[in-house]
Amino acid sequence: MSTFAILLGGDLVRTPRLDAALSQARVIAADSGIRHAATLGLTPELWIGDFDSVTAAEIAENAGIERDMHPPEKDSTDGELAAEAAIARGATRLIMVGAFGGERADHAFLHMTAAIRLAERGLPVLLSSGSEEGAPLLPGEHGFDYPDGTLFSILAFSPLAGLSVSGAKWPLTEVELAFGSSLTLSNAVRGRLRVSLRQGRALLLARPETSSASKG
Repeated sequence: MSTFAILLGGDLVRTPRLDAALSQARVIAADSGIRHAATLGLTPELWIGDFDSVTAAEIAENAGIERDMHPPEKDSTDGELAAEAAIARGATRLIMVGAFGGERADHAFLHMTAAIRLAERGLPVLLSSGSEEGAPLLPGEHGFDYPDGTLFSILAFSPLAGLSVSGAKWPLTEVELAFGSSLTLSNAVRGRLRVSLRQGRALLLARPETSSASKG
């Protein structure tokens, strides 16, 4: 499996878990995501985007990295361009680093929907800010290695059918879930977390550093 990390412009906390995930990954930076490279001790093989979110000094500091410049007025985000560049270079798995938070809520939302779309193309995707992780949930069986007590939620991006959750404080069996329902918000891992889905699209969001869950 060829794993590529896409450095995005959202929030980032360096953690041992994130370091382990990135240990064998090739790296592509999307515009201001280049700032995360130094934090993570990584050197991207490609820096792609319109470069409207970085300074001239940052461009000069990273002059040795191959650049692929695009105009600001385009039909794809810098993150989408970076993902497609990774696929063109043989990626079979993507880690989207800095996918949450940041200055643009619309970009953070798009990272989640883009991850689902890429998963529908058969490409496994992990979203991460270090402190928070996201994984697309499509029809089928999904297993996760989160520590016991990890707080997690399942966000439905469509109505869900046949949703089952085991290895959790609040397990579910063959649940029908309406789009926008809060039923699957704020659960906690109890053992080995497994999720199965018969129909629909969703995203599992987890905070591996947490040790308890609360509804509210």
